[in-house]
Amino acid sequence: MASTSTASRTSVLGPLNLPKREPRERRVPEHWWGYVLLAPAVILVLGLILYPVGYSFYLSLHSKHAYMPIETFVGFQNFEWIWEDEDFWTSIRLGGIYAFGSLGLQIVVGVAAALLLHQSFVGRGLVRALTLFPYMMPTIVVVILMRWIFNDSYGVAKYMIESSGLMARAPVFFDPDHVMLTMILASTWTFFPFVVIGVLARLQTIDTELYAAAKVDGAGVLRRFWHVTLPQIRGVLFVIVLLRFMFMFTKFDLIWLFAGAGGLGQSVRTLPIYTFVKSFGELQVGFGAALSVIMFLMLSAFALVYFRLFRRDEHA
Repeated sequence: MASTSTASRTSVLGPLNLPKREPRERRVPEHWWGYVLLAPAVILVLGLILYPVGYSFYLSLHSKHAYMPIETFVGFQNFEWIWEDEDFWTSIRLGGIYAFGSLGLQIVVGVAAALLLHQSFVGRGLVRALTLFPYMMPTIVVVILMRWIFNDSYGVAKYMIESSGLMARAPVFFDPDHVMLTMILASTWTFFPFVVIGVLARLQTIDTELYAAAKVDGAGVLRRFWHVTLPQIRGVLFVIVLLRFMFMFTKFDLIWLFAGAGGLGQSVRTLPIYTFVKSFGELQVGFGAALSVIMFLMLSAFALVYFRLFRRDEHA
């Protein structure tokens, strides 16, 4: 009976044309695409930065041989040994001398060169290109070149000093008493273009009306630099000082090539060199990892204090 009534209803009303339901499209939320695109960068950061840092913290709590599978948990004993190690404090002192000495000269030479290259003169483009040349040279080439320039027998520096009459006899630049100054000069020549690039880019964005107004007020060259140029490039110098100090304090290759070629030993053993010697020279990986952790914490503390001082100066 049910089938008969349904058939009669269909015959009276005609076929039922019900709309067909189309399958719903499952759309991926748009923010998920952002996660997908960021995933390769996040994986690289985790694999190349965070994991090595975390593993260094792990090794610093162990006594581990460099090549043999010998590993013993010692807690903070490595840090206690470091605190009592006189060579560690010597490496801190030498690293500070090298970092602050080279940084100061790089800032002075770089800012002076940027101010000069900001002026209009014939061949300015060529001179700007040549200024970047030292920064593009490989470190091994820089070391070979510097060993030729500062050679105590036939070096260019020896000839210029003695021929100019400044000294009757030029110093031995790679002597343990003078090698730190030699490395600072070599580092300054190699890395001052980094300062030039940043400062010169900022100089080109300074409004020329500021200099015109300063001239109207009777400001000379030095006063225009102090009251107009320096405040305008202060933000760039802040970043440059922070980056260059970290780079120079952790510099390894140039110092190692200088020390390795001359057998200078303790006179150039900065903290990165001392860490390498302990890790792979004396095969004390745990001790070396503790040194690297201390270096990491020192640079982090320097960055935090530096940012705080800069912000306080800005608000003042």
